[in-house]
Amino acid sequence: MSVGPFSFKIIAESRDSRARAGAVFTPRGVVKTPAFMPVGTLASVKALSPEDIVETGADIILGNAYHLYLKPGLEIIDLFSGLHDFMGWRRPILTDSGGFQIFSLAKLARITENGATFQSHIDGSAHTLTPEGVIDIQRVLGSDIMMCLDQCVKYPAEKKEAEDALDLTERWAKRCLERWKETREKRGGELFGIVQGGMFPDLRKRAAESMAEMGFAGHALGGLSVGEPADLMLETADLSLPLLPRRKPKYIMGVGTPENLVELTALGADMFDCVMPARNARNGKLFTRRGSMNIKNARYAHDTGPVDPDCGCRTCRQFSRAYLRHLFMSRELLAYRLNTIHNLRYYLDLMKEMRAAIIRDEFEKFRKKFYEDRADG
Repeated sequence: MSVGPFSFKIIAESRDSRARAGAVFTPRGVVKTPAFMPVGTLASVKALSPEDIVETGADIILGNAYHLYLKPGLEIIDLFSGLHDFMGWRRPILTDSGGFQIFSLAKLARITENGATFQSHIDGSAHTLTPEGVIDIQRVLGSDIMMCLDQCVKYPAEKKEAEDALDLTERWAKRCLERWKETREKRGGELFGIVQGGMFPDLRKRAAESMAEMGFAGHALGGLSVGEPADLMLETADLSLPLLPRRKPKYIMGVGTPENLVELTALGADMFDCVMPARNARNGKLFTRRGSMNIKNARYAHDTGPVDPDCGCRTCRQFSRAYLRHLFMSRELLAYRLNTIHNLRYYLDLMKEMRAAIIRDEFEKFRKKFYEDRADG
């Protein structure tokens, strides 16, 4: 569905929190917010087909420039004029630039003013990603939303380390934006800036204000969920989100648990991604309204009920806990597909319910029930 150029519209705002419901309009479709983006790092949400993903309710998925640049490589994706045709996904795609992957995966990474030189985690080959280069990569991918190259720091980090990384991230952001402007005629969509600064309030404030001034189409909070306590993550988001432009989408990168999503939505975040629902599904952990369950547990061996009687996903409609446990314990590939369908549907239903509650101006009522249900489990 073509809906015209990129834009963001706020549809409703909660009166008792900063939660808001909106819509991100892209040429490939509308992303209703608050939105969760299933992670399709290597042009695939693991174990699922594009049709499966659509059925879970996803409007948008996430890919990764670092991983796709290394495998299968840009030459192959360019044969298909971009990632959408290559993987058969017709809805919007956001691609991360690879800054976090260089931080977390790359061997012997060396950060300089020019960019990040690293050895591939796949074969040890040498590569350099520059701010200009990650824009060029995402142009080849045809990303609907592209991310700037940034430098992420570990937790805990010394303030000097966080400040130096922020300085570099800001300089790289300006270079990314210039390259994005120079290549507008090529395929690919809008560019988001990334707010860094570790867990230091003054650095986060400076970063948010700096990124806002540059004029990006949207903004992300990076460098969260890197080992810090949950309350510190929320404090950092609480400080940073109000400093970003109100009429642009606000994205929290790499977060998180269902509780994280509820609390961050209450603070004004619009978009999220995380590997947690799919990764946990492959490990036998399933999310329900009353908490999580480990399908490997022997207590489910004779359980004829669905994973969650309140869930309308295909897995819950057709299969029992006993069958899912049998598949998982037998290492049948179907287990990973059915578990992932359920977990992603849980996450996307959570976003849908939050959106509806915000529109009704009953977000706090929803929030209270969310925690009551989980306590009952």
